[in-house]
Amino acid sequence: MSFMDFISNLFGGFGGASSCDLAIDLGTANTLVAVTGQGVVLNEPSVVAIERSTHRVLAVGHEAKQMINHTPDAFSAEHPLRDGVVADYDVTEAMLSAFINKAIERRYPWQPKPRIVICIPCGATSVEKRAVFEAAIQSGARQAYLIEEPMAAAMGADLPVTEPTGSMVVDIGGGTTEVAVISLGGIVTSSSLRLAGNRLDEAIAMHLRDLLGIKIGERTAEVIKIKIGSILPFEDGRERDMIISGQDVYTEQPKEVTIQSEDVRAALQAPIEEMVLHIKDTFKKTNPDLASDIIQNGILLTGGGGLLSGVIHVEVPGTGMVDMLIHSILRIKGVQKAYRVNN
Repeated sequence: MSFMDFISNLFGGFGGASSCDLAIDLGTANTLVAVTGQGVVLNEPSVVAIERSTHRVLAVGHEAKQMINHTPDAFSAEHPLRDGVVADYDVTEAMLSAFINKAIERRYPWQPKPRIVICIPCGATSVEKRAVFEAAIQSGARQAYLIEEPMAAAMGADLPVTEPTGSMVVDIGGGTTEVAVISLGGIVTSSSLRLAGNRLDEAIAMHLRDLLGIKIGERTAEVIKIKIGSILPFEDGRERDMIISGQDVYTEQPKEVTIQSEDVRAALQAPIEEMVLHIKDTFKKTNPDLASDIIQNGILLTGGGGLLSGVIHVEVPGTGMVDMLIHSILRIKGVQKAYRVNN
């Protein structure tokens, strides 16, 4: 059963699905909104630009992200979520409301409000879950339901989540890395590491500061990660380079340097090794029967923090950050294969 089928069945029990039933992946870095029957209709950064004095929302999503580190003192561009959970309730509510209004059009006042399934991290506390639920209701949802992110990913990838077989999901988002073992419609073992794509960006920025004496912002670090980020040497044997601009650490004057993919690779080693250690620890908590299933069936690797594109079988070390992570996972207990899918 796919994730959108699950949504249709869920809402079908409450009077039938309508065109305004939504699924929302509320992420630290990006928020995705899917509409039943239409698929993903919105994929925008989880960023809000506000006026400091009045807390008035000026922009959300792509427009707000362009304002990061470019706003005057009277304004600020903020991430209302930290590590996958709500950090600023009011701003999160405003962002959700704006995204819901972008995703669906309510032509008439009497048109029903949307019913929403919204993703949350495995490690969210009851208080954090309540904050997400209340934000969804206050932003315009008629009903709101919460689902763990790895379960949503497994259903979206059509894994046999309702069968008596173990499926392992590693979801690398912007703020958290979620690891879960799923069987018989539930999560048997799970863990949440508050280290993911954003921490990789920070690692790149800090490494370049120490190595080349240049300060860069989070947007530049993210672009570097996407364009030339890797853990293993590239398959063609050629390294990549990139010209970046920033601020000199010592003179505080504008500075332009050429960076090499080897430098980015060195910056990413430590956080990637921590992710792999976290996955190993979760595997150790899995009972032998489920572990056997995972060894046979492989691991689903998903999430935007892994820079994923397409559905790929990986059986040997490849190129790029994700392939190295998969290879490290494969060596945990002799897993034969892994899959990766779009977020």
